[in-house]
Amino acid sequence: MIAIDLGSNTLRCISYDCQTKEWGEEYETVVRTADGLQVNKIINEKAINRVITALLEADKKLDFSSHEVVAFTTEAMRQAENSAEVLEEIFAKTGVLFNIIDGEREAALTTKAVKGRLDILNFSSSSFTLVDIGGGSTEIIFYKNGNLTSKSFNIGIVTLSESSDDIYVIRKNLDKLLIPVKEYISSYYATYQKPEIFVQTAGTPTTIAAYLQNMNYHTYDASRINGYVLDPRGCQKTMDDLLGMDEQTRAFYVGVGREELIISGIIIVQKLYELLGYTSSVVIDDGLREGIALSYCEKSDK
Repeated sequence: MIAIDLGSNTLRCISYDCQTKEWGEEYETVVRTADGLQVNKIINEKAINRVITALLEADKKLDFSSHEVVAFTTEAMRQAENSAEVLEEIFAKTGVLFNIIDGEREAALTTKAVKGRLDILNFSSSSFTLVDIGGGSTEIIFYKNGNLTSKSFNIGIVTLSESSDDIYVIRKNLDKLLIPVKEYISSYYATYQKPEIFVQTAGTPTTIAAYLQNMNYHTYDASRINGYVLDPRGCQKTMDDLLGMDEQTRAFYVGVGREELIISGIIIVQKLYELLGYTSSVVIDDGLREGIALSYCEKSDK
């Protein structure tokens, strides 16, 4: 089968064999689905065309017609007033039918993938905090002994970066947006206590982990990302280094289309270390895309 995750910033596809449990070809590219969404409340034509072009490229690599395709999309489509029309156009031009999932299901599928990877890596996975920073939203998930508590917040690297070009203003805007996040964290900790470990998935922490291991966008290796222990000092070093680069050099390391967004992402990560009260986190490459595949195969076995 082929699992597809269309996020607010990135399109991610991967093939998975339900019988052998082996991952196959994958495809990932920046499409900036949420570009301009906060202002216009719609997915614009340029974004739609980027998604369609990316799906056609992915089809050439993965061959959608030879597999069962399960495609989910998240926050950008949840917010957009024209999401139904957009998804109809995408289906007409690519044959890929997307379903919009809510934040709760997104969190559950992402957690499934992350917990599975933690188990493979022999990390303690009975109690963890999971943060998934996307282009249009951030999911904060608390997992403890099989019980999952999650909440999605309208804070993302695309939407935050569009609020200003000034880092000081971005930080100020983020502080306001994080007020309900702080309340949510405090409420959970008061009732259940802080989970044992902090885990991060999605593009920002994986990009930081790659950079700190001397990888660039083209030499990215998920096997070296999974299990990487990242601390706030590593985040700050990456921020300082990237800010000192010209746009072309920065794109070499983080990918074209991400060079303007990664700084906002790092700022979000830094604030979440502070709010959550951790001094390090485990970075996992697996996310919603992998969770879609694992869930599909579990249902197929029944």
